[in-house]
Amino acid sequence: MKKLVLLMLIAVSSMAFKLADGGYKVGDTAADFKLKNVNGKTVSLADYKAAKGYIVVFTCNHCPYAKAYESRIMDLDKKYSAKGYPVIAISPNDPVAEPADSFEKMQELASKKGYTFPYLIDETQDITRAYGAKATPHVYVLQKTAAGNVVKYIGAIDDDTENTKADKVKYVEGAVNALLSGKQPQVTATKAIGCSIKWKKSA
Repeated sequence: MKKLVLLMLIAVSSMAFKLADGGYKVGDTAADFKLKNVNGKTVSLADYKAAKGYIVVFTCNHCPYAKAYESRIMDLDKKYSAKGYPVIAISPNDPVAEPADSFEKMQELASKKGYTFPYLIDETQDITRAYGAKATPHVYVLQKTAAGNVVKYIGAIDDDTENTKADKVKYVEGAVNALLSGKQPQVTATKAIGCSIKWKKSA
């Protein structure tokens, strides 16, 4: 009997993991988290009392796409943090699989570039799985509401991975501007183009 109960519990937990592994969809409420910042302190969304929402970006050190978008991520924080939508950057990769994404290397990059936003490490990769991030960079725009942090946009920062277009379609800016105007984003989801997440090898 005990063995049967144990098997049932394993089956249920496995099913729950598969359901959660798909990640958030637009309209879902994103749970808060506590992750270590490059300054050694723990950061959560709740720390931003005056925030109207958040620009959560899964990014990293090594990926060419992440490097190409680095200055644009910095610009998003400079433009929208004071308006209530700060950037929260999260490095999702396993540093064993990709040493360039180690915590120490993250600290070096944040210091060198003068990041004005937190750069957090998802050591367990639980938050990355919960969000359903697939690439670096991958953006989630959240709006703070009475019911929680609601996902309003998921995908790419813009339509210019090479940073060569004069007239970019700025998806994240469009979403945040709409929310600041009391409207809903016209574009709520796009495909995130970038490097794949480097997952930990299962034991």
